[in-house]
Amino acid sequence: MNYDNYVSPLSERYAGKEMQYIFSPDMKFKTWRKLWIALAEAEHELGLPVTQEQIDELKEHQEDINYDVAKEREALVRHDVMSHVYAYGVQCPKAAGIIHLGATSCYVGDNTDIIIMTQALKLIKKKLVNVLKELSEFARKYKSLPTLAFTHFQPAQPTTVGKRASLWMMELVLDYQDLEYVLNSMQLLGSKGTTGTQASFLELFEGDHEKIKQLDQKIADKMGFHSCFPVSGQTYSRKVDTRVLNVLAGIAASAHKFSNDIRLLQHLKEIEEPFEKNQIGSSAMAYKRNPMRSERIASLARYVMADALNPAITSATQWFERTLDDSANKRLSVSEAFLAVDGILDLYLNIVDGLVVYEKVIEKHLRSELPFMATENIMMDAVKAGGNRQELHERIRELSMEAGKRIKQEGLENDLLERIAKEPMFHVTLEELQEKLDPKKYTGRASQQTEEFLQDVIEPILQENTNLLGIKADIKV
Repeated sequence: MNYDNYVSPLSERYAGKEMQYIFSPDMKFKTWRKLWIALAEAEHELGLPVTQEQIDELKEHQEDINYDVAKEREALVRHDVMSHVYAYGVQCPKAAGIIHLGATSCYVGDNTDIIIMTQALKLIKKKLVNVLKELSEFARKYKSLPTLAFTHFQPAQPTTVGKRASLWMMELVLDYQDLEYVLNSMQLLGSKGTTGTQASFLELFEGDHEKIKQLDQKIADKMGFHSCFPVSGQTYSRKVDTRVLNVLAGIAASAHKFSNDIRLLQHLKEIEEPFEKNQIGSSAMAYKRNPMRSERIASLARYVMADALNPAITSATQWFERTLDDSANKRLSVSEAFLAVDGILDLYLNIVDGLVVYEKVIEKHLRSELPFMATENIMMDAVKAGGNRQELHERIRELSMEAGKRIKQEGLENDLLERIAKEPMFHVTLEELQEKLDPKKYTGRASQQTEEFLQDVIEPILQENTNLLGIKADIKV
């Protein structure tokens, strides 16, 4: 490691190697060469003076980029695309004259950006599906384990641990649907020329509009896309970057919500994220087990959600057919959003894979609040035995306040059931009341909802993506 130069934490600490390579210079420049080959092949097939011998020569040097020549040339001409055209031509003297024929810099620059974002979205999809897989296993295992639910972080009617996990999954399902939509609608720029009019190709093809239309479709086919944008300026619409980063921001928001819940649950000592044998929670407090993975998710997620504003502003401020104030911004905002979300999903996967559930603590917390939650059932039974609903309601309210005061002010156990049993108007014994406190009686359809959700929503997604399953997350630090 070079300690004298700034290194992005996204590559040093958070993002995986695969995502880092997708946004690497090597990936970019090799994609440029693939695009030049696709253009040459399409022009050859449509009758322009490009020979198979020239195409073969280009393919021969597709991977072995002479970076030293390109770098030396760029220092002279101050143009990255033309430097790489020159370097490619040095390796391919027979084809040198037809490389980049009729194209502008945006032919390689913008098409490559679309290709890279598409590859990166596919990797995000892979990791997202694996998170859903891990969560589904956790939800199924704990679908019937009653736990105290919260509204406003105040005790509310019980749910189950698995049902709560289904809420985390539901948010990711919405993100998955958005991701699928954007991924399936990605299109290449094609070869549109300096202002998007394809004027240079009209000249090359001597006014044959049909061949120009075929040119774009052939490029798309060769690069693995279904189509090119039908119209554009010099660049593809920067609205595309906005759509992509909105998907990433959505995933970040869902992960942030999950991380909040885990941190709160860890505070309650009900569920903890994994904690390694030699991990140190605090430099001062040796007993601490800080939820650092969840905190890191929250930290990175806030960055991504804020970062999504960048392409929106860039898209809104483009002038006419193109302006260059997008370039520096999108180089940072797009790549770093992907790198951050890659890190977020690795953390998410790592946490779910090692979640620790403390069932006795969950049961203790639930039972301390359950008497309050059973009061409606107790009151209804008393009404059936001939009691007055309004009088019963008022007395239960009073007794609940007394029991609550005992818990909060005196630090004693909840004795609401004993208080109710002493009241003749309820016609019930303490033993009968305690029988009513089976937590599973108060979780409604939580278990069934969870199983139905897993069956009807999650399983089809996992079945559709079986080829993507099976990865484990390797997190750093």
